[in-house]
Amino acid sequence: MTATTVHLGHIYHLAGSPKITEADAALTEIPNGALVVEDGLVTYCGDRHALPATAQHAKVVDHRSGFLLPGFVDTHIHFPQVFAFDSYGGGQLLDWLDSCIYPAEALLRDPEFAQRAAVEFCNRRIAAGSTAAMAFGSPFPHAQDALFAETRRRGLRLVSGRAIQTVNFGSAPPLVTSEEEAVRLTMQEIDKWHAADTGDPKTALLQVAIIPRFSLSITVDTFKSLGQLYDSVRDRGVYFHSHLNENNRPGTGEVDTTKAQFQVDTYLDTYDGKFLPGSKAGGESLLGKRTIMAHAVHCQDVELERMAETGTSIAHCPISQLFLGSGTMPWKRTVASGVNIAAGTDVGGGDEFLIPRVLGDAFKVHVSEPGEAGVSMRPAEMLFLGTLGGARALDQEERFGNFDPGKEADFVVIDPGGTPALASALKYGVRSQDAGLAGQQTLFALLMGIRESSVAEVYVRGRRLS
Repeated sequence: MTATTVHLGHIYHLAGSPKITEADAALTEIPNGALVVEDGLVTYCGDRHALPATAQHAKVVDHRSGFLLPGFVDTHIHFPQVFAFDSYGGGQLLDWLDSCIYPAEALLRDPEFAQRAAVEFCNRRIAAGSTAAMAFGSPFPHAQDALFAETRRRGLRLVSGRAIQTVNFGSAPPLVTSEEEAVRLTMQEIDKWHAADTGDPKTALLQVAIIPRFSLSITVDTFKSLGQLYDSVRDRGVYFHSHLNENNRPGTGEVDTTKAQFQVDTYLDTYDGKFLPGSKAGGESLLGKRTIMAHAVHCQDVELERMAETGTSIAHCPISQLFLGSGTMPWKRTVASGVNIAAGTDVGGGDEFLIPRVLGDAFKVHVSEPGEAGVSMRPAEMLFLGTLGGARALDQEERFGNFDPGKEADFVVIDPGGTPALASALKYGVRSQDAGLAGQQTLFALLMGIRESSVAEVYVRGRRLS
């Protein structure tokens, strides 16, 4: 017997499969909306007065005065940094890693602490409405076991993998393994947890990624081994994830240091199999539709073009870029390249678990870019970053990311009453006489004003999470 539920509320989503440049045309607003969920799938998204006959006598959950949005997708977050956000005393990226983050991540070698971190991580994700996430993991297998097990118990979507480091740096030694151990433990994690909940990556909530921390954390031999490993598991739907062109403080920044150490033309070359001096090929490329590169602040045009060509996505993390003084990903140039862009919190470099706060900061940094580079992001573009763009980055757009019939019903219920400032802005804010523009203004106010207190309910596959 099928279970059908009708959820009522003010709906916003991006219908179809638009590029970010097409988000405006795809934006769908249904003030008197109804979302019909049958056995975890969306079967109808439209006006509540036009419900299909099959839903006329279904259970009704009335969220009116609230909003229904697709579940937020966080494409870059660090599980072992769940207690480490806003770490003070580190300066910019490399100093911050050494003085703040490596010591914090080393605490997860204690299994009891790792379990506490896994519970907190899932709690914070649900509180923020992040139904799907790509998470940098811990190098300790018991910590990853705790993360995957707790995530499965709570019913969230997760792609994660142990953070791979084979190079010592400052306070990193507790997190470092040999190259042989790095590959062996990563393969064990893939075998144990990739699609462990259903046995099929096409239906699984749990999936695994190969995740070196960044190029400076591994050697050319490790790059070669990881390329061989990834080549052997690509057809199983395994992911790849790492950092790219994040911070370039003159003389000592991550970007220049990487290019000098590997003697390559671009940072991206190291992930594209061209990690030998002169950007000569030394192994298999790690780019592709299931690859997400975080940050991409200081990319050359050729790097953006290569990511677009291979289907590689960017996790845009403006909050952490502000926190670490990394600069601003150039919006117009990055969008023009055709590469897919999604949102990431980058907790703990970012100090927010809430994707709408990432979207708000994205608007602020891009409108502040100098001269003609400055742009006022459209509300539909912001929604794309936090929902459909994230699903595309995870190569699971056919499963979730919007409310098209047949998609799995991942959504959040936003109750403005939980956040008085948001409720007031929505009730009393000035709106255009043009209905289309007024709808965009309301969406903008919503995305800018959402706080965790606004997130009333969270659903994955139609099941409410707690």
